[in-house]
Amino acid sequence: MSQPKYITDIGKITSIPEREREKLKQITEKFVFRVNEYYLSLIDWSDPNDPIRKLVIPNEGELMEYGRWDASDEDTNYVVSGCQHKYHSTALLIVSEVCGAYCRYCFRKRLFRNDVKEATSDIEPGLNYIASHPEINNVLLTGGDSLILATGKLRAIFQRLREIPHVQIIRLGSKIPVFNPMRIYEDEELLESIRMFSSAQKRIYVMAHINHPREITAEAVRGFQALHNAGAIIVNQTPVLRGINDDSFILSELLDKLSWAGVTPYYFFVNRPVAGNGEFVLPLAEVYDIVEKAKARTSGLGKRVRLSMSHTSGKIEILAIENGKAYLKYHQSREGHYGQFMILDCPEEAAWFDDLPGSDKYWEKPRKKTDEVVSVNEMSDFPQAMVRKK
Repeated sequence: MSQPKYITDIGKITSIPEREREKLKQITEKFVFRVNEYYLSLIDWSDPNDPIRKLVIPNEGELMEYGRWDASDEDTNYVVSGCQHKYHSTALLIVSEVCGAYCRYCFRKRLFRNDVKEATSDIEPGLNYIASHPEINNVLLTGGDSLILATGKLRAIFQRLREIPHVQIIRLGSKIPVFNPMRIYEDEELLESIRMFSSAQKRIYVMAHINHPREITAEAVRGFQALHNAGAIIVNQTPVLRGINDDSFILSELLDKLSWAGVTPYYFFVNRPVAGNGEFVLPLAEVYDIVEKAKARTSGLGKRVRLSMSHTSGKIEILAIENGKAYLKYHQSREGHYGQFMILDCPEEAAWFDDLPGSDKYWEKPRKKTDEVVSVNEMSDFPQAMVRKK
């Protein structure tokens, strides 16, 4: 199986002028860098504002003082090492701390710090927890990227999860369908594993992360089709990102291309206030306006997408923002407040739920359930003894 070469040294990307590469190196000492030759080939290097370039090539704005390493307090979701249980019926297994490339906007970039260990190769404690909690009917394998794992490892996880009767759905969080689609359609063992463990009533879902229509290449579509043929269902989620997809025509094109390829538009997210992400942030009112204009240009299939904030307290759906007011609803809630409707003032500069006056009365910061996981927000802002992970 041929695979693209991976690059972890920004200095080796000769399409970037040498002087610029030197500036970018200091950024990669804080926020690590990784990309592959296939994805680099999608970049128009003659365009300094190329959106694919902005997705994976560091920018100097990453060193601005902004946000927190763990903006949604995921440290409070862990029940045992490597396993999060935030919502009643869903558990997460953090199975990888590596991706096909590192998105510069990543909300879990803390996992790529050398002094943080949240992903684990030993998922036994997580599997035991899931087996003892019959309310959990779907499990998300994430990280990092679940499809970066060796096929044999994935197959073993599938088999163990299928031995738990109440687990109906296995989800694979992944950007590999566009970072490295060849890893999918050239790996018959992977496709056979999906065929074996994705059945008519116990499906495997691929939770794809496709941010821009230019990522949907002929190779990506071939990968989608291979997954479909193997019995997987693909859905997509993306944040709305300044300078990348903050245009209603771009987002409507993305919705159309996804629908045409049989990939369900699932979520548009508001970018989380994560350290290093300041360059990608947009005001809530602007995000809402872009999304609504994009939805107006697409079919009912594209309109299935929901605009949400993945907040510490839950997934908060943005129903409308009009005349300085935000109309919101809990689409998922840590505390079981699903469906709770909220009307809050929405200042022009508000970019997150916490920026809305009065939002604090709807939630309280949760406490950690286990001390097995480090709280990155309490650590040094700069990773200690950083060593790039290959």
